[in-house]
Amino acid sequence: MPRPFSRTCLSLALTLATTLGHAANHREAPLTALDPKADVTDFFAFVSYDDPGKVTLILDVDPLLEPSNGPNYFPFDPEILYAIRIDNNHDAVEDLRFEFRFNTEIRAPGVFTGFVGAGDGLKAPANSPSPVAPGTPLIPPAITALDGPGSAGLSLRQRYTVTLVRGNQRTDLANGLIAVPTNVGPRTMPDYAGLVEQGVYDLGGGIRVFAGTTDDPFWIDLGAAFDSLNFRTLPGGSGIPGVLSAAQDAADDRNFAPDDVAGFNVNAIAIEVPVTLLTRDGRPHAANEPLATLGAWGTTSRPQAKIYRGPRETPVLSNRFIQIQRMGNPLFNELIIGTGDKDKFSMSQPKDDAQFASYALDPLLARALNAIYTDALPIPTPPRADLLPLVTYAAPIAAPGTPAGPVADLLRLNTGVPATPAAQRKRMGLLAGDPAGFPNGRRLSDDVTDIAARAVVGVLAGGKFASFPHNAIGDGVNANDVPYRESFPYLGLAHSGRNSRHVDPGEPDCDSGDCPID
Repeated sequence: MPRPFSRTCLSLALTLATTLGHAANHREAPLTALDPKADVTDFFAFVSYDDPGKVTLILDVDPLLEPSNGPNYFPFDPEILYAIRIDNNHDAVEDLRFEFRFNTEIRAPGVFTGFVGAGDGLKAPANSPSPVAPGTPLIPPAITALDGPGSAGLSLRQRYTVTLVRGNQRTDLANGLIAVPTNVGPRTMPDYAGLVEQGVYDLGGGIRVFAGTTDDPFWIDLGAAFDSLNFRTLPGGSGIPGVLSAAQDAADDRNFAPDDVAGFNVNAIAIEVPVTLLTRDGRPHAANEPLATLGAWGTTSRPQAKIYRGPRETPVLSNRFIQIQRMGNPLFNELIIGTGDKDKFSMSQPKDDAQFASYALDPLLARALNAIYTDALPIPTPPRADLLPLVTYAAPIAAPGTPAGPVADLLRLNTGVPATPAAQRKRMGLLAGDPAGFPNGRRLSDDVTDIAARAVVGVLAGGKFASFPHNAIGDGVNANDVPYRESFPYLGLAHSGRNSRHVDPGEPDCDSGDCPID
């Protein structure tokens, strides 16, 4: 007979399945915990909602940005090479990539903050003490534009380049684009949504791009995870910590536990490109054709050497780069890779992931869960063939006949599967019968925490592994705190620094209007 579930054990099991993957890839490796600017927090790839002939790719970096944290806020690092990489012939080797480089200008060096502005501008009043005469301009008008009139208060401004690389061929797609700054607040930026719209650039040829600070699109109950594995028994739930009721599992638009990423921002790079720019033969393909499925991942790299020459002098940077971080599947580095190998994994190439295959095909985490539950939670026998769709080109993502390729951490996307309309979209993706959801690519609204937790205990293997409690594990956080957009760049607006607020422990959610901000 199966051993009855212990509430403590089940809480421990869910926490193991989610704590190691806290906030997708936020601070997941020793190296990036010390270098957050180079930390890839999330990576997304999906067929664009409004055009089945295009794919949207999003690279998020720099985790858990506090919206009110001035005066410099959160610029991209000009020293970092940000890249989105594509494998289109199933060998886990890059066939093309998009590179993004940033530079920073300080346009008002005498101003105490990077962003300043109010109304039509502030001038010295009649009682202004000498030597500043009454009527002298002090503060520029509110920021209403990224360039030209209305941009005077945008002192810390970043421009960026976009380059397409195929082998030794480099094609400059854009130069001098302006990144959207953080949302300082309503006095400084009274129409922040308008600034975001200005930051969406049409590069021609069906390509659009965006870079800037946005809402962090991830969600999770981090507080429970880090309180010594103390997940919550949810009101109206199953009565067991960390297990959802059927009604809670079906509620894709509300939360039953605190979202500890709520209220934080992130730096995001998004690019939308035609499918034909990505595929091996430059043609679109139906879902049942092998060439329809691509592998994608994001990376950050730094110059191999940096020499400081002294104050007021620009450091000398090497022209050669070394990879600091990579991300394909969400949670892979945290959830699967051992801490001693996390930095090695971050700096290696997907084609060489055979060296980490034992982690992927016989996860220690799954064995730990099995040890906790014993007979009540059996796990599949390794090597874990049920996990192969996450690390090879395999069904149900790739079409029959697609070369499996080597074991490699890539986010695989079948470009022949059209986007699911909003009304039919499911947070549990393929597990809920939504063919356009994770692990077929990854959309912003896919609940990868719950999906990954269930996958590691065997739900993809079917049969007894797809029954309770395998198919009910969840942290009770089912939705983001900010609505996503239904068009490019899809990300939610950055939180206001002036009006910033985070969900506190004990507050199930703050999207119902019961925690207003004055």
